Amino acid sequence: MEENGGDFALAAAPLAKWKSDFSRAFQYYLDRSAPHIAERWLGTLVAASIYFLRVYYVQGFYVISYGLGIYVLNLLIGFLSPKVDPELEALDGASLPTKDSDEFKPFVRRLPEFKFWYSITKAFVVAFGLTFFSMLDVPVFWPILLCYWIFLFVLTMKRQILHMIKYKYVPFDMGKMRYTGKKPSASGSRLARD
Repeated sequence: MEENGGDFALAAAPLAKWKSDFSRAFQYYLDRSAPHIAERWLGTLVAASIYFLRVYYVQGFYVISYGLGIYVLNLLIGFLSPKVDPELEALDGASLPTKDSDEFKPFVRRLPEFKFWYSITKAFVVAFGLTFFSMLDVPVFWPILLCYWIFLFVLTMKRQILHMIKYKYVPFDMGKMRYTGKKPSASGSRLARD
């Protein structure tokens, strides 16, 4: 019996080494792709296009597409939300600054851009793989799913935008702010002319 266990361990060792090597190489290339934001998103756009072409060509897998849409919507909400929810923080006594004299707190996302990109790309790849299993092609009337998804998207985005307005945060970088100093007032310029 011990010989059989030893044989199994010897057979599993190359598989574990291959898995470790593959994982290390994959992580290396993933880390190298981090600074290349436009190229990463272009690759995701290509993956999404391939998925949508597959669904269009097969004329099916609408339930998988609906699930993918709900997952992407959930990721988008995490991407647009602050790491620390101001509503919960207000209950604790600390809150986001509401006046110019309050302390500045930078916007920190609940879901960072890289993880957002990676999750969406992984979702499209998995959904594409699922389209090769005919048992997952459940017959549904797809316009109802599309209308329901649009309804969820509008309600969710409305709530998120109202949250942004209420707590005065913008989840996007608009570049470096430039301060030019005070502008001369109308009365000051009149005095200079007199």
